[in-house]
Amino acid sequence: MKKWLNSNGVEDNSIILYGESLGTAIAVDLASSNSFSGLILESPFTSMEILAKKYYPYLPAKLILKDKYKSIEKISKINSPILIMHGREDKIVPFSMGEEMYKKFDGVKYNFFSDNDDHMMNFNENLINTIKKFISSLN
Repeated sequence: MKKWLNSNGVEDNSIILYGESLGTAIAVDLASSNSFSGLILESPFTSMEILAKKYYPYLPAKLILKDKYKSIEKISKINSPILIMHGREDKIVPFSMGEEMYKKFDGVKYNFFSDNDDHMMNFNENLINTIKKFISSLN
């Protein structure tokens, strides 16, 4: 998609990446080697290996996972502003992972941590306003 956008005259500094759940790992990976206008992560996880151990503690996740998606190791390479959104009631990706990603990032960052949201964020007025403010803050 990036190549297509670039070939059609859309520069990276005009792109805001948005990743949700598994898509956050792809967005983090792409943003760690490119400079985008911004990055929005909804319900991000720190690494697939750590998340897999939570659900399958009896399996050697480190050995059987082809893609480990170590977002926590890549987030420090990102130079775009980030908005991290995560619900404290997330039953799939622990809220602590989104919070850890937020704390680990040293750049310009915003968050929307909701007390009532589960894995799928409720796009209510507060969340929409947070996204609008984030986008307005970008160059």
